[in-house]
Amino acid sequence: MNGDHLSPGRRAWRRFKANRRGYYSLWIFGVLFIVSLFAELLSNDKPLLVQYQGEYYFPIVVSYPETTFGGDFETEADYLDPYVRQKITTGGNWARYAPNPYYYDTINLQVEHPNPASPSEQNLLGTDDRGRDVLARLLYGFRISVLFAFALTVIGTLVGVIAGALQGYLGGRFDLFAQRFIEIWGSMPELYLLIIFASIFQPSIWLLLVLLSLFGWMGLSDYVRAEFLKGRNMDYVTAARALGVSDTAIMWRHLLPNGMTPVITFLPFRVSGAILALTSLDFLGLGVPSSTPSLGELLSQGKENIEAWWLSISTFVVLVGTLVLLIFIGEALREALDTRRG
Repeated sequence: MNGDHLSPGRRAWRRFKANRRGYYSLWIFGVLFIVSLFAELLSNDKPLLVQYQGEYYFPIVVSYPETTFGGDFETEADYLDPYVRQKITTGGNWARYAPNPYYYDTINLQVEHPNPASPSEQNLLGTDDRGRDVLARLLYGFRISVLFAFALTVIGTLVGVIAGALQGYLGGRFDLFAQRFIEIWGSMPELYLLIIFASIFQPSIWLLLVLLSLFGWMGLSDYVRAEFLKGRNMDYVTAARALGVSDTAIMWRHLLPNGMTPVITFLPFRVSGAILALTSLDFLGLGVPSSTPSLGELLSQGKENIEAWWLSISTFVVLVGTLVLLIFIGEALREALDTRRG
C-alpha cells in the first residue's frame, strides 16, 4: 500500500517498526511482563496439581491440611517438607511443581550453606540473608515494580492531562492561579514528606502510590497546557465555537487528539522513572514492607552483604535491563510521532 494513503496512526506505527531497537525492545518487555503475570505458575512452593489416592488436588488455589495427604497435623501442608513430599509422591501418587519450587517468602530450610547462600542447583540465583530464593523475589519484584509504575503513570497522566487542558483552554485568571499553585506545590520537599508519612503510617504500596501521585502529574501538565494554548485560537476551534459546540466537546474532540503527542512520547520514560522511584525508596527503607518482594530491598541486601555478589549483580541486571528496554521504546516512540520524518 502506498504510504500516502495510510492513516496517521498507521504511518506512526510503520515508523516505529522501522526502529528495530525500539520495536524488539517492546516485544521483549511485553513478553517479560506477561510472563511475570503468571509468576505463581512459574515460582511457587505449592504444587500446581496433586494426585493422591485417585483424587486430584490444587494446592496452588486451595489450602489443604497435612492430614489430607496422610500427615499428622491439621495445619496447612508444607510441600517442601521431605516427609510431606514422600507422602504425595509414593504409592502411585504424584505432584506437579512449578519450575522454581519457591514462593517469594519461602525460606529454604534445606540449604547447605549459611545465608545468604550462593547459587546452587536448589536456588539458581542463591538466597538472600533470610534464606529466601532470589530468583523468586526477582520475578515477583519485577511484576510489582512494573504494575506500580503502570498505575502511577496512568494516574499521573490523567491528572496531568486534565490540569494542563483546563489551564491551556480556559487561560486567564484560572491559568494564572493554577500556575502559582503548581509552583508552590512543586516546591514542597517530596522526600521529607515521604519520610514523615513513613514514620506515621504503616508503609505499603498503596501509600506510596498516593504520595507519589500527588507530585507526579505536574511535569506533564506543562506540555499539555502549551499544546492547548497553541491550539485554542486555531481556525477550526474558532469555527467549532461559533457553531455552538460545547467547550467540553472542543477540548475532547479537537484539542486533545492534537495535544497527545507529548503525552504518548513521555509514557515509557514516566514508567521507567516510576520503577526507579520505587526501587530508590525501597533501597532507603521508605518503600514497601521488607516482606514484600522488591528490587530495591534486594539491592539494599547486596549493600549490606558485599560478599554475596549474586544479590547485587542479579538485581542490577534486571533493573538496568528493564530501564534500557523502556528507554529504547521511548526513543522509538518519539521518532515515530515526529511527523517531520518520512
